[in-house]
Amino acid sequence: MTKEDLSNSTIFELGNKVEENFIGDAYLNMIYMDKEPIDAPIGNVTFAPGSRNNWHSHQIGQVLLVTGGEGWYQEEGKAAQLLKKGDVVNIPANVKHWHGATMDSWFVHLAISPGQTEWLEPVDDAWYSKL
Repeated sequence: MTKEDLSNSTIFELGNKVEENFIGDAYLNMIYMDKEPIDAPIGNVTFAPGSRNNWHSHQIGQVLLVTGGEGWYQEEGKAAQLLKKGDVVNIPANVKHWHGATMDSWFVHLAISPGQTEWLEPVDDAWYSKL
């Protein structure tokens, strides 16, 4: 997915560039922040090619709904999974993981993230480049 494809296919605006806990250019547009009736923030996250977040975990868990492009999802100790538009990832509570774009595609997902996030170390560049 190119940046032009991205701008023609997404329903949410790009949002603000994320400066912490990400490698490369990534953008966040929080589309739901209410605490009632459900306290489950939803962020539209857009990753430029090659960008990704650090390893992290969520106290309650997280759900990713892939809306565009191609990206990676990996849980600690498991092989990375290629994600494409329409994929859904249900991440259990306290599972260490990361997600981000492939080297040659933009990647967009909605992240439903109740509870606290614990940010950890970056994903190793040399390892990521072998995916």
